[in-house]
Amino acid sequence: MRILHTSDWHLGQHFMGKSRQAEHQCLIDWLLTQVDAYAADAVLIAGDIFDTGSPPSYARELYSQLVVRLHGAGVALLLLGGNHDSVATLGESRGLLACLNSTVVATVDDPASQVVVLPLRGGKGEAGCIVCAIPFIRPRDVLQSQAGQSADEKQQSMRAAIQAYYQSVYEAGLARQAELKSELGRVVPLIATGHLTTVGATSNESVREIYVGSLDAYPTSAFPPVDYIALGHIHKPQKVGGLDHIRYCGSPIPLGFDEARQQKEMLLVDLGADGLTAITPLMVPRFQPLISVGGNLMALASAITAAALEGSAARPVWLEVTVAEDDYLSDLPARIEVMTQGLPVEVLRVRRQRGNAAASMAGEVTETLDELSPHDVFARRLAQEELTPELLVALSQRYRAIVTGLTEGAT
Repeated sequence: MRILHTSDWHLGQHFMGKSRQAEHQCLIDWLLTQVDAYAADAVLIAGDIFDTGSPPSYARELYSQLVVRLHGAGVALLLLGGNHDSVATLGESRGLLACLNSTVVATVDDPASQVVVLPLRGGKGEAGCIVCAIPFIRPRDVLQSQAGQSADEKQQSMRAAIQAYYQSVYEAGLARQAELKSELGRVVPLIATGHLTTVGATSNESVREIYVGSLDAYPTSAFPPVDYIALGHIHKPQKVGGLDHIRYCGSPIPLGFDEARQQKEMLLVDLGADGLTAITPLMVPRFQPLISVGGNLMALASAITAAALEGSAARPVWLEVTVAEDDYLSDLPARIEVMTQGLPVEVLRVRRQRGNAAASMAGEVTETLDELSPHDVFARRLAQEELTPELLVALSQRYRAIVTGLTEGAT
């Protein structure tokens, strides 16, 4: 069987005032082309399908489009919930999507119900692979908190609870594998999924770290001995612990400027009766130029001109500009605007390399969090960024709405 492993799509992401809708549309078109070109039997998305628990309508439309187009191609789809996904949002259409050859596993449940059989392409329903389909694990799913535990004891308890759950789902998968062998006269490969941070994985600032309970990272040795482990949550594609069969595929588009230099990919995973036979990275094209440049004003002029070569009038480069040495100047936005005049670029963020650090240090010396309201803290943080007035207002309004909602929910 051939599976296309991907994760962390973050449909609906609002990136510094910019929508990623056009990029995600191009991504779906590209994915369908790859599925046909490489005759993939199934697509597996290992969590963080959406960027928020309440995705905008266009993100839901893209989601539906992906399901319908893969169904039309005769390709199975397995969708796992991530820490950004709402269990309710994913679950609301679960029954409907099942009629379209798509399986949604939004949350942790009875171990036997987490075992999913993916069919081979063609619509005949012949089993091609068994998946221990484990989404993002929330503490309440597997563990009851105990008073008086130390930080180390909480780590150990959480690790043991997750390992026990993986083991129980693995045992249910083995039982299903034995049943299929008896029915088909052949061994059906067994794999597992996960949406979490593992020991040895390298991350970046775009990954909003929401650890599993108090567990910072899950050890690779605690995973069950399956043929392949398809992971999500870390945006950088990588092997884990040097093991070829435990992989993060990474996000298919850069979700922050720190990912701008990464080559994004999806993984084509081939499985047979003897287990894993091959893993082929498929390089995802860059649908939207995203570049971070830095230096003093003299160096920035040439860096911005060079970056502009990757843009066009129809699709300008999104730029992050970090100013060094000259960061004390008060009119930096105006100077940067002059540099970009007539070039196919849009400056989304201007950062002062030393100014930000100095402002933070000064704040630490003169103020404490006890003296500030949540709104004060957010305002101070915004003041460290060079943002347009419109974006400042939008971010402030959105933050106030979130704080109000949390406050009302707690009363």
